[in-house]
Order: sequence, then structure tokens, then C-alpha cells
Amino acid sequence: MILDPARHIALTATVVVATAALGLVATAPVAAQDEAESKMRLSFPGDYVRKVESDRAIAVLGYRTANESLGDEWMLVEIAMTTQPGLEMTLKREGFSLKTPDGSVVPLASQKEFNEASGTLRALDRRANVQRESLAYLPPRADIPCRIGFFSDLANPQRGMTWDEFSMNSQSFCAGRLYFHVPGGIQYGRYFVEIDLPDGEMVLPMTIMTKDELKAAKAKVKEYEQQQKQAAKEQKKQAAEQR
Repeated sequence: MILDPARHIALTATVVVATAALGLVATAPVAAQDEAESKMRLSFPGDYVRKVESDRAIAVLGYRTANESLGDEWMLVEIAMTTQPGLEMTLKREGFSLKTPDGSVVPLASQKEFNEASGTLRALDRRANVQRESLAYLPPRADIPCRIGFFSDLANPQRGMTWDEFSMNSQSFCAGRLYFHVPGGIQYGRYFVEIDLPDGEMVLPMTIMTKDELKAAKAKVKEYEQQQKQAAKEQKKQAAEQR
């Protein structure tokens, strides 16, 4: 996937700043951003769950299995997506990629690559079935199931056929698994799942963490959740006072 460099810097900077604010990654210089292109909000529903919302779409990323696959050359992440109200869009296989800590960009695996590594990936799937995180953090209006079917497995017919694209609107709850072949294996550090939208991009951050980093992250996520709850209480109080 080829991203416009200026837009990618702006989007990546936004999620890096938000992540750094919670102490999950080291801070980095932030390039100047256009106001309209920096409207991407990052939240942390769980230790291994990241939610990113732009003015076009909302995506939730689960990566517990990836975090527990250090050294493996295959990365599995789970994703759920919907659009903002009034929007519809079609996303294609070639629009998904993974940026690694060293800056390399890995395309989403093809069905052929999936088939060739089916033995390894079936074992990875079984682990993910046990370790999976909930992705139920999309708005309540997104209640129509939609399969992101980039991969199928002949040994598991229930998985369905392979599709190189999927369409969604604001009522869709599109979900599925993404597989990336990572040369040299998964290492500690910050990764980004990059998604090419019809009119823009989304960048979903995740950090493969050491045990100490995970411990610190858990504390920061809890602190973040408490801050969000307090902010909601304050907003409710202010609304009541204005009546």
C-alpha cells in the first residue's frame, strides 16, 4: 500500500502522541499537522485493544496473540470496523499493510501465502481462539454482522469463501482476522496496521511489549479509564447545571 507521505506523517504523529501520553511508547518529534487531517482519536479499551476513530471510519484492533508470538514470522491480529454516520465504503485487500519497528512495510498476506503456511496458521488460529480479545467497542448502531473475508481455509468450511474486498456502512460491524508474514520474526517495539480508505488513511498502533512494559501499560490504561470516567461525570454534572 502506498500512502501519501504528508498525510501518513500527520496520522502517525497523532496516534504516537496519544500513545506516548499514556507512557506506552517513547515520545517522538511531531511533524506539523493540518487541522483537518489530525482528527484521529485513539483510545485503549484493553491491554491489547486499540480503538481509532477518524472522521471517516472507526476501527478496533485486538493483538494479544501477536504480543505472545515474539520471534514468530507470522502475525495474527483481529479487527472490527464501521463507518461514520451517512458514509459507505469498500475496502480492498491491497489497502491493508503492517509497518514494523524498523520502518519496513509488510503487505497483507495473500490467500496463496496463507494456504502455503496453513499448518502454522491453523495452530495460530487455535491459540487466537483461546487468547482473543473482545472487539465490541464500536458504536451500538453498528449491529449488522459483516465478515472481513480476506482468508479462507479448506479445512474449516465454516470460515466461508475468500473475498478481496468488503463493503460497510455505519450500521455494519465488519470483523475478521488479518495475517502478515514478518521477515525476521515479531520483535519488541511499535507496529502500525495501516488501512487505505477510499478518501484517506487510518493508522492503528500497537506495541509488542515486554513483561515490564505490559505491567506499566496496565497501570496507565487503568489511569486512563479513570480519567475518562471522571470526565464523563463532569460533563454530566455540567449538563445538569445548565438545565
